[in-house]
Amino acid sequence: MRAYWYDNLPGDQREPDDSGRELEQVDALASERSYKNRDVYETKVKSFFAEHMHEDEEIRYIRDGKGYFDVRNEGDEWVRILLEKDDLIILPAGIYHRFTTDASNFIVAMRLFKEEPKWTPLNRGPDVDINPYRQEYVDKTLKV
Repeated sequence: MRAYWYDNLPGDQREPDDSGRELEQVDALASERSYKNRDVYETKVKSFFAEHMHEDEEIRYIRDGKGYFDVRNEGDEWVRILLEKDDLIILPAGIYHRFTTDASNFIVAMRLFKEEPKWTPLNRGPDVDINPYRQEYVDKTLKV
């Protein structure tokens, strides 16, 4: 099931007529988690496939297209998560992950930021393995 704001434009009533208006749930989530900034990007993504982590929580709201977030489990195996239009994902700070689109090579996503927009990937390696944000993630999540 999918529900959205109807755009009320004249034309063929059989068309999806998605107005593209933001859902209140995204605004509520941003407010609840103290996110003050956001952006929306549309791109053909290849650079995001290098395994990395961030020192900030990563929130993505998929507005169109499809993509995959791959995350590491406690056994260091990849778990693939398919994201499609209207899906939202929150990755905790310190989790190793990577991203790719599906074969269509198209995605439109909104990124939410607590402060000024920044996106600093820290590629996996010995120096990043000892990063305090990584260690906190490992201690809270993987050592359970």
